[in-house]
Amino acid sequence: MPRKLPLLLVAALLSACAGHITDARIPNPQTVSVPTQHNDNTRAGWNDSETVLTTSNVNVTHFGALFSLLVDDQVYAQPLVVGDVAIGTEHRNVVYVATVNNTLYAFDGDDGRLYWRRNFTAPGMRPPRNTDMTGACSGRYPNFSGNIGTVGTPVIDTASQVIYFVTRSTSAGAFVQDLHAVNIVSGHDVAGGPVRITATYAGNGDGSVNNVIGFDAQKQNQRQGLTLANGIVYVTFASHCDWGPYHGWILGYDAATLQRRVVYNDTPNGYAGGLWESGMGMAADAQGNLYVVTGNGTVGDSSDPTSLTNRGESALKLTPSGSTLQVASYFTPADYQALNDTDIDYGSMGSLLIPNSSYFLTGGKDGNLYLVNKDNMGGWVSSSNQVQQVVPLGSGSNMHCQAAYYKGSTREFIYVWSENDVLRAIPFDRGSNLLDRTGEIDYAGLGGPTGQSGAVLSVSSNGSTDGTGILWASYAKSGDAESFVSPGILRAFDASDVTKELWNNQQNAARDGAGMYAKFSPPTIANGHVYLPTFSNKVVVYGLR
Repeated sequence: MPRKLPLLLVAALLSACAGHITDARIPNPQTVSVPTQHNDNTRAGWNDSETVLTTSNVNVTHFGALFSLLVDDQVYAQPLVVGDVAIGTEHRNVVYVATVNNTLYAFDGDDGRLYWRRNFTAPGMRPPRNTDMTGACSGRYPNFSGNIGTVGTPVIDTASQVIYFVTRSTSAGAFVQDLHAVNIVSGHDVAGGPVRITATYAGNGDGSVNNVIGFDAQKQNQRQGLTLANGIVYVTFASHCDWGPYHGWILGYDAATLQRRVVYNDTPNGYAGGLWESGMGMAADAQGNLYVVTGNGTVGDSSDPTSLTNRGESALKLTPSGSTLQVASYFTPADYQALNDTDIDYGSMGSLLIPNSSYFLTGGKDGNLYLVNKDNMGGWVSSSNQVQQVVPLGSGSNMHCQAAYYKGSTREFIYVWSENDVLRAIPFDRGSNLLDRTGEIDYAGLGGPTGQSGAVLSVSSNGSTDGTGILWASYAKSGDAESFVSPGILRAFDASDVTKELWNNQQNAARDGAGMYAKFSPPTIANGHVYLPTFSNKVVVYGLR
């Protein structure tokens, strides 16, 4: 009689051969977590611990849709994954999905079982809808197509097993936003949550009363992913279609108690300055400094464009200081007034800290990438941009997109795929600390993003091992996703040579098609799976077949 193999060895062999195990009794050997928007606080979007998916097996023969996670509404927030969660007597990889109906789901990441779901709309209320934003885009607010509940990507503290997220609710003309802290195993509230989001800030800016600005829960749009840094959960706000008065707010809450610790307003004596970055979360370093880019808004104060009081149209390094944040360094484009006047604002692109460097990659609707030194950003000078590097991509590249990063065995790349442009892989040169345009690799094939919505990107690899780096790109394959719900496409490219497309979900659309594109919500890659959010009330899960 043949000798029986131990169960764990069987699991390992099956994983190596197939990459996907549907038998819930057999754990996935990979237990990688993606606890925050774009993987970690650099916002680089790179999972460098993917041991199953490679450039050899991600193809239409071996790779495709495995199952779908069905939810109750559109998914604007990036799905998050926690590996090796103790669920009952098992240890499982769990994926967390938030919808604009204020519902949070916990699914098994390997077989799709639903562990729990819970709706967090405030009692007696409903999620706001786009039609409730009566002054946005002259009352024709098309940037959302229905509910506007949980939009910004949550953040998970894997050590305490708590997920933090914001919900929005309304009833009889009243609007509220709440910060929740929920145990990821049980779905129960913890840390005294939820807490109602309120704030005031001293200033004589737009909407102020008696030199005090109040937080407006209807007009302030919680669009960016949340940031957890040094025990503080940061929540940021922009606007709905520039419907004012609004300001760029950053509110920080104690992760253990949800007590509000930080209040910062970037235009207290001015207007606007929204924080959104195409849904990318604020970046943060190990010391707790925050890095973010503001949109259209007042620059400077009392006719001094260099004043730190109002910093619209600016990249900011913010340092916690007591109950607020201080601008430790900033950069504002020399032509900020023209950018303001023509609505070509800085801060539309999801920005990232280049790992293990001193540089912050940013971009705006003017079609420029701005590489800034995160510790000495360059300030404002009327004659020129005093930054590390300005990389023009073209006037049609309006940068409604999310960039990503990857370091291979010989080169490291910044990836950007703006609307109306080619996919660009631009090497970062550690010798010069510049983006190397001479070594740029472009994918100029048919079918890139158009209109006013670019691609959102993620990267997976097994470290810097050759043949494992994959760039994943999600975008609307037709139509303009800025103002319309559009069909989507997910594509995979060799991260070392993006001229080589490995797979896309339209090659076998009947099997792999996902439905409608989830605007500004990138795919999450973890543990041999790709989790693609959609506006078709589901997350489609891909893997080796």
